[in-house]
Amino acid sequence: MARIDSDPLTVPVAANSSSDVAGANVDLTAAAGVEEVPPELVAQSMGEYLRVYWRRVRGGDSGVLPVVVGIILVYVAFQIADSKFLGAQNVVNLLEQSSIYMLLAMAEIFALLLGEIDLSTGLVMGLAAVTLAELVQPAGAANCALCPHGLAFPWWLAIIVTLLICMGIGGIQGTMIARFRMPSFIVTLGGLLILEGVSLIVLNGNPVRLGNLQLYDIFWGHFSTMVGWILLAVVVVATGVSWWFRDASRRRRGLVAPPASFTAIKIAAVAVAGVVVVLLCNENRAHFGIIEGVPYLIPIVFAVLFAWTILLQRTRFGRYVYAIGGNPEAARRAGVNLPSIRTWCFVLAALTAGIAGILFASWQVFLTTNIIKSANSYVLLAVAAAVIGGTSLFGGRGKTIHGVLGGIVIGGIYNGLYLLGVQSEWVDVGIALVLLAAGTIDVLSRGGGRPGTT
Repeated sequence: MARIDSDPLTVPVAANSSSDVAGANVDLTAAAGVEEVPPELVAQSMGEYLRVYWRRVRGGDSGVLPVVVGIILVYVAFQIADSKFLGAQNVVNLLEQSSIYMLLAMAEIFALLLGEIDLSTGLVMGLAAVTLAELVQPAGAANCALCPHGLAFPWWLAIIVTLLICMGIGGIQGTMIARFRMPSFIVTLGGLLILEGVSLIVLNGNPVRLGNLQLYDIFWGHFSTMVGWILLAVVVVATGVSWWFRDASRRRRGLVAPPASFTAIKIAAVAVAGVVVVLLCNENRAHFGIIEGVPYLIPIVFAVLFAWTILLQRTRFGRYVYAIGGNPEAARRAGVNLPSIRTWCFVLAALTAGIAGILFASWQVFLTTNIIKSANSYVLLAVAAAVIGGTSLFGGRGKTIHGVLGGIVIGGIYNGLYLLGVQSEWVDVGIALVLLAAGTIDVLSRGGGRPGTT
């Protein structure tokens, strides 16, 4: 039997009250209130691993299983209804459109893990899009509200300035929530209204065209077919080597690790999924001419997912975030600086929304007041995507991959119903039903919402 190491992320310990924590040396996973035992803790073979995992699913800890099953059902149903749904052209369009939902959901997860909510992510995205477009306006541009004579920033500098502005917005909101103890709902709702007004003021009633080829290519550009395969090989090899040697090293030292067969299956699954995506992207998607290759935005979303996954699951900061979301009082007694961690979570949420804003500007190209006002709806879809993907509304449970999976579900529903010619109001009904189902699963997995359950 493998011995149990002291890594708070791999060996959860339940904490039922704040009295369970007495000092800074306490295991912070106790503060997170996590009760389940990972399958790899007791499993020494693939069969044992699957049996323990199934017991966890039956006990309410279903992980990403519901959303994976949901993705399969939704996509199969739409493929049966319309054979074009899983065609190369539509799948790539679906991934492109879903990228905004994925990024905003990952932004929202930073707040949800704390048991908070950020209603401003959609308008942070909107302001970022407007700011970026205005900063790159050429000298003498008549419609540049930020710069009447046009600042003509280089595209890369405009991106940096835009992201810094977004981080500043997140820092202000995070400070008000964490240090002044104002409700996140009120602060971010106020932020939503302010940012919408500021965005419209910046536009000054004039449509703004992005007018920069490099920024345009962020969403619409693509790699050559050969580069797509090279990128896939790099990702699969790097991921496979990292996972394999990490788990093998832990097994040699007698620490907790999944069976080698399970690690091999994970690596194979990544490779198969990557091959499918690259094959579809490398097909010609143009009605006239040639458009083929992996879009730039796919590695952009992957890079954000990778960075935030490492941050939340492999660093002390991430352990503190989960501890605060599970039991803030216990985390405080363990020595965690709650105001600082909470503030940084809202900064990172705004930063991620700013990245979504850059893609949004590149996608829309031509920004108008109506487009900015429509950003209001994106925050609701961001919360929906995060919850559908498996992040808990009660805090302390969720991963950035949940935002990606939830974004794929929402993007698939929108895309599929659009192909079928369904009216937009029924699309919203479909999203709402899926969200309610995800919320129900979340409540049931935490004990049916009974008093005293976590």
